[in-house]
Amino acid sequence: MAWQDIVITLANLLFTYSLIIQVYAGFKNKKAHLHFQTAILTAIGLYVMAITFASLNLLFSAIAAGVNGTLWLLLFIQRIIYK
Repeated sequence: MAWQDIVITLANLLFTYSLIIQVYAGFKNKKAHLHFQTAILTAIGLYVMAITFASLNLLFSAIAAGVNGTLWLLLFIQRIIYK
């Protein structure tokens, strides 16, 4: 395992923690506080990064980026549902 994989994974895990709190608060309060463009462009970017990490055999980083992308996608969906 490359040291870069560990560093990128740890950074993504911190982002995941903060996003879980935001996604949970959105579902609990039935409110979304993000703009459409912010959420969808970030989700797309993270999915692209996940594919890139996987192509470099940084598998843990790819998984963590994919999870973050999915959480951003959930925030985008909340924005649509809760307006």
